[in-house]
Amino acid sequence: MIYLNGDFMSIEEARIPVLDRGFIFGDGVYEVIPVYSRRPFRLTEHLRRLQHSLDSIRITNPHTDAEWGDLLERLIAANEGDDQYLYLHITRGVAKRDHAFPKGVAPTVFIMSNPLLTPPKELLATGVAAITASDNRWLRCDIKAISLLPNVLLRQMAVDVGAVETVLLREGFMTEGAASNIFVAKDGVLLAPPKNHLMLPGITYDVVLELAAAHDIPYEVREISEYEVRTAQELLLTSSTKEIMPITRLDGKPVGDGSPGRMFAQLYQLYQNYKVTVMRGNTPNS
Repeated sequence: MIYLNGDFMSIEEARIPVLDRGFIFGDGVYEVIPVYSRRPFRLTEHLRRLQHSLDSIRITNPHTDAEWGDLLERLIAANEGDDQYLYLHITRGVAKRDHAFPKGVAPTVFIMSNPLLTPPKELLATGVAAITASDNRWLRCDIKAISLLPNVLLRQMAVDVGAVETVLLREGFMTEGAASNIFVAKDGVLLAPPKNHLMLPGITYDVVLELAAAHDIPYEVREISEYEVRTAQELLLTSSTKEIMPITRLDGKPVGDGSPGRMFAQLYQLYQNYKVTVMRGNTPNS
């Protein structure tokens, strides 16, 4: 079951006009929200990021936070599985093809649910491979825009060589992954790139830094050089659907000793414990 412009229906029934600006221009934004035990994870933060994206491309939010919460609750209930992930897709709407914003057009709102399949234990035990590439995307990567062709091409570069992710470098510094945030661990310190227009502000990124602060794990938020990436003792990949994963090979070479490290093990366990706390409703960020 999906939601489209006021109605719940099967995905096979869903239809969107070919003149929708999301189809014609990629004129829209999206959000991905993990659901554990039928509870949206960090819903407040996800809706805040959605609002930032909508504001940045000048689309009026079609719903209040309470209305979004009701829609998502109904969609979760209409689909099978305690663990799901919700995909929200909002475009500027349907209008005659013209680059300028149309007037008096209602946004298209589409929401679907898919099973949430977190990384298997076998993969967490060995880690994954990644490659590096020049970050050739536009300069507003803080907007979660549906026009993702650069990310698609960069991610496919990794897939083509049997890797999981592409770590992006811009002018000698790391920004993020093609579909993730990236952390560096070196000399017992967790390094995170700063939030700015060159990266998407990840919700899992925030959780990792909150956990580090709460458990006295040394960390720094600052620009991370390509040299520091290539000489890292550990590299960590984070996203809403992959949670936290260790990168153990980069461009065909081992990261550290080539196996998941102590920083990953500690943060992964802290994250799993935090999830349980959220699912039990013992935190305001549930």
